[in-house]
Amino acid sequence: MAANLVKLQARTDYVDEVYRVLLDAISDGSLTPGTRITQEEIAEQLAVSRSPVLQALRLLKKDGLVIDAPGRGLLVAPLDPGWIGHLYEIRGALDSLAARLAAQKRWKIDQQIMTNGRKVAKGRDVTAMIEADVAFHFAIYAASGNPLIAETARSHWVHLRRVMGAVLQSSTQRKSIWDEHAAIASAIADGDEALAMELSERHVRMARENLIPRVEEVIAHQQ
Repeated sequence: MAANLVKLQARTDYVDEVYRVLLDAISDGSLTPGTRITQEEIAEQLAVSRSPVLQALRLLKKDGLVIDAPGRGLLVAPLDPGWIGHLYEIRGALDSLAARLAAQKRWKIDQQIMTNGRKVAKGRDVTAMIEADVAFHFAIYAASGNPLIAETARSHWVHLRRVMGAVLQSSTQRKSIWDEHAAIASAIADGDEALAMELSERHVRMARENLIPRVEEVIAHQQ
């Protein structure tokens, strides 16, 4: 396992923390597809017992982010452009619906989300960039008033995070992402349901068009 993981603070229940550390490492590319990981290595690096590591790995396996390795241990699951395309089809529908419902309420986004998003986009912390993007979209899901949107989207975002991690390595995409976010937020605040839906659909479509070729490049480079 190539990634250097940071030791966790001492406490009794580490499952959520171990899961988050590994999810972030998979998302930002520290743990690349095909990387072999074992309970022992993770427990040693994080300075925790094997029990929470085992439970965290079970959660990641259930999410489809790790798979059984030949022999012993687990592998970070490979990226699948076809599967990613399916994810973005579902996300496009959910984001469009959420934007329409939020526009009905003329919802105004917390400017701190926008400020933080543009700030981290100028840096190098890919995990922070992903978290900022997730915060923007989940704010719209919450504003929609339909809790099933966020609940449904959450399982897909586990996978979308690692795809975003691949493309956010390139600084050329970061500013345009937040320009698109600003336009969506403006349409929602104006109560323009049609425009909010159109911009949300375009945002997801452009993300898909940019991400899938990048993922294919990553896969080709690893072969």
